[in-house]
Amino acid sequence: MDDEDAETVRERSLSVLTSSWREADGFCPPNPTVYPHQWLWDSCFHAIAWAAHGDPRGARELDSCLHGQLANGFVPHMRYFGRTVSRGPLPDRSSFTQPPIYAHAARVLTRAGIDLPTGLPMSIGRALDWLWMHRRTDDGLVYIVHPWESGSDDSPRWDSWVSLDSYDKRRFGRYDRRLVAAADFDDLGAAVWSRSFVVAPAAFNAFVAHAFAEFAGLTGDASWDDRARQLSAAIDTLLWDETEGLWSDLPIVGDGASARRPTLDGALGALVTTDETRARRALDQLLDPSRFGAPFGLAFVPPTDARYDADAYWRGPAWPQLNYMMWLAARRWERDDVTAAIATCSRRAALRSGFAEYWNPETGTGLGAIPQGWAALAAAFT
Repeated sequence: MDDEDAETVRERSLSVLTSSWREADGFCPPNPTVYPHQWLWDSCFHAIAWAAHGDPRGARELDSCLHGQLANGFVPHMRYFGRTVSRGPLPDRSSFTQPPIYAHAARVLTRAGIDLPTGLPMSIGRALDWLWMHRRTDDGLVYIVHPWESGSDDSPRWDSWVSLDSYDKRRFGRYDRRLVAAADFDDLGAAVWSRSFVVAPAAFNAFVAHAFAEFAGLTGDASWDDRARQLSAAIDTLLWDETEGLWSDLPIVGDGASARRPTLDGALGALVTTDETRARRALDQLLDPSRFGAPFGLAFVPPTDARYDADAYWRGPAWPQLNYMMWLAARRWERDDVTAAIATCSRRAALRSGFAEYWNPETGTGLGAIPQGWAALAAAFT
């Protein structure tokens, strides 16, 4: 990509953010028409994109996504603006959470010279502590109680729970609604267990361990590094799949045979593992066209897999937020070949797709909401 195209990416990225910015509320809805509410990890990625532009609105957006935090530290994955959405017993916010990207976003903002609002680091610490104290198995992994919490809502890794042989978005939607009724909530309304779906996903655990390490760097508190090491060790011990060369998910409640399916998020253990051989084996697959490498990648599902559909939701398309997290993992291991490939395909795809929510990894055709706020991450690949 030449300098002119790179500048176009930056200009379009900033335009996507500013066009949906809500000054009174201090955040960007992912897409004002399709997604008018505030989503947790969307706002975290928006904050990272704002930081790439040196814009202090990133700090406001990060702070705003924790405004829905409950007194016990739990952070909901949605705050409702306008119509109420059925996501548990709370009237104005969800009772489920999402990956804790907020610690990394806070660190990115401070590295960009942007001051964090007073009290925000304390809120982040309380949020991470809630996950550690209330969502940990006896084996030391962190679990989720709804596919929404993973971020990869309709992943093939959940197919066994939904009893699917082929993808059906409507059946997934009905199943998602049933899981709200199957969840157990604490006295404040936070989901803590499910009678139908409990799983310790490799990617979610990697996100949490990465957040612990980032928070240690942000605060200088070494106890968070200890937690990061403990969780990383559990991920490597319990979730590594030698056959696929990826990290798999651990089913706890429900029929989870599909939890070992190869998907891109299975490579995210490279964010936190101490095993260089495993990290490099997973990262090599990001360049392999029979796995996750693609002209406008990274593909979420390998094209050789029976579940692959380049245009179907979580069945093959590339996602900008996962591209970014995989770029971080490759950068950690100094894989310049991988980081360059991810940066190039992500910027190219952002332009081709119209800064879409997700896109066909083979053609770059935009899918989902267009534009979508987290596609502004294209400006962060530097």
